[in-house]
Amino acid sequence: MSPAIHLVDGTGEIDGTDQDSKLALCQQILGYQFKDPTLLLSALTHASGAVHRLASNERLEFLGDAILGLTVCLWLFEEYPEYNEGDLTKIKSAVVSRRSCGKVAIELGFDRCLIVGRGVTRNRSYPRSLVSDVFESVIAAMYLDGGDEVVRPRLKVWLADEVRHAVESQGSNNFKSTLQQYAQRELASTPVYRLVRDAGPDHRKSFLITAVIADRQFAAAWGSNKKDAEQHAAANALAELHGDPLPFSSDLEETAK
Repeated sequence: MSPAIHLVDGTGEIDGTDQDSKLALCQQILGYQFKDPTLLLSALTHASGAVHRLASNERLEFLGDAILGLTVCLWLFEEYPEYNEGDLTKIKSAVVSRRSCGKVAIELGFDRCLIVGRGVTRNRSYPRSLVSDVFESVIAAMYLDGGDEVVRPRLKVWLADEVRHAVESQGSNNFKSTLQQYAQRELASTPVYRLVRDAGPDHRKSFLITAVIADRQFAAAWGSNKKDAEQHAAANALAELHGDPLPFSSDLEETAK
């Protein structure tokens, strides 16, 4: 279930919150004090609460979308070297989607900082994209005020769960890469793969391989070649680490069914 959105206007008539307190709250959430608070004010101002269209967060949203995309692309490029262009594109698209951005924005509390017109607070049929837009506009405001060194580390904290989920779901065909990233991040070790045995004639041989991390050996899995067997072994290791059922069997007859 999605978190509830809490919209208040900038008049102080809904919950006693005025523009100054919203700016203070947002900076507290961000852990960053703006040198130019007018940038943040623009980022938080929805078109319905702006004096005119150019005073709203729409231009900052345009810039923030590009900054968000570049930051996530660099992040994935640097930390997931085994993924190809297609995998990286799918993961990036999931991370920067309106759903992800809106979810993170609400979890952080950006919806409580929005400055909107009274019509929006009275009519609850507003688009769900509203909070994802403010996420992007705040990113742009921070970038303009403090640069990449302010934006990048915060995004890596805010979006860590979204990236992890996207890698595990969108990158499901590359279990070895996912396991390597998990092992290096959580266990300070790199997986190795060991051949347990092989079976069958030379022209149709199968291989049973196990993943090993540090001193822990995980459930082995069969594959019609060593590459597939390693992928299956990595998938089994991930399942064990997360307490999930094993996706691949170590029983050759069962695998052949």
